[in-house]
Amino acid sequence: MFALAAQIAGAITAPSEPDVMAFVADTMLLMISGMVVVFMAAGFCMLETGLVRAKNAATISLKNITLFSIAGLTYYLVGYRLMYDGVDGGLIGTLGVWSPDALDEPSGSIASSADWFFQMAFVATAASIVSGTLAERIKLGPFLLFIVVLTALIYPVAGAWKWGEGWLHVMGFQDFAGSTLVHSVGGWAALTGALILGPRYGKYAPDGRIQKPMPGSNLPLAALGTFILWFGWFGFNGGSQLAAGTIEDVSAVGKILANTNTAAAAGVLGAFATAYLVFKKPDLTLVLNGAIGGLVAITAGPLDPALWQAMIIGAVGGILVVVTVPLLDKLRIDDVVGAIPAHLVCGIWGTLVAALTTQAEGLNVLTQLGVQTVGILAIGAFVAALSAGTWLALKHTIGLRPTLDEEVAGLDKSELGMEAYPDFYTG
Repeated sequence: MFALAAQIAGAITAPSEPDVMAFVADTMLLMISGMVVVFMAAGFCMLETGLVRAKNAATISLKNITLFSIAGLTYYLVGYRLMYDGVDGGLIGTLGVWSPDALDEPSGSIASSADWFFQMAFVATAASIVSGTLAERIKLGPFLLFIVVLTALIYPVAGAWKWGEGWLHVMGFQDFAGSTLVHSVGGWAALTGALILGPRYGKYAPDGRIQKPMPGSNLPLAALGTFILWFGWFGFNGGSQLAAGTIEDVSAVGKILANTNTAAAAGVLGAFATAYLVFKKPDLTLVLNGAIGGLVAITAGPLDPALWQAMIIGAVGGILVVVTVPLLDKLRIDDVVGAIPAHLVCGIWGTLVAALTTQAEGLNVLTQLGVQTVGILAIGAFVAALSAGTWLALKHTIGLRPTLDEEVAGLDKSELGMEAYPDFYTG
């Protein structure tokens, strides 16, 4: 009798078998996708290291592993709860240290630690965009201090407005995996930093023309980094479905991966063709960023487009990269790795075009486009204002730039006292 009572009680309190299976599937999706997104840190490191000159390669590598580590700790100590806890249609969550649910038991739809890990993996992506743009002429200390502010405050608050179910979520703003919330956030922070920091010494002549080409030290390494990022994006976009416990969810993940790959491929060919038409030769660095531009563009809405639509979205992203690079040079904005065109410009494009394929309940295409524009402008203004304030505070206190002699000699020697390629000439 007691055994029968225990069985009845167990049947009442224990999750049903389908719920357990869904919990396991959803949690595994986030854990595996999170690991894939973490691998993107290696992609950014290799891409940026390949696109800087040899005398700065060790420094940019150090920045990449350090910023990833800073992001992991700040998101634990401050960022996660600020982004998700108690936003409730407002502007900001709760200030405090995150802790997992007790034993991470299947009381919800997913293990809380897996969710934190997946969301944490996104944070360093925004920071990596900044490191590439400002490479070769910013000191290590102030750069890392900015990364603390970006990952602890700027990124989590911007994310809270949509993903934390803040005011943009209430309006119906669409950004599935972060064309704006991740890539444009990093792009705005990079752009304000580039404007305040200024170009590398000798980059531009007084009339604004490029005075001295500054090619990267290892283009095959940059190509490897791009392939790693391409692979990482499958976790970035696919994992953002946040569920794999039903036939519908798994099918959605598959469609997301197909659209993501198609957009990247179209971005490559769009950049290749545009560079060939404009410059009479295809440019490897532009083509690499074309792939990233296509990936960024599809990220706001990778689920709903048909494959042919994903192809167009990605191709336009690749074209925008090629068009924007010379425009930045005309404006004397020195972006070492081309991150502003690929992440900021293509992030804006992807967020706008998502209105054509994805509308919130009760919104038509035109209204959705208006909501998307409001979101882009609001997040852009917020990130640019806080970033500019932080950059200016650092500039007028500890300073941003090394001395001219240190910059000419390379930051590897002045900042680290070492060289990435000691057996080769690094001038």
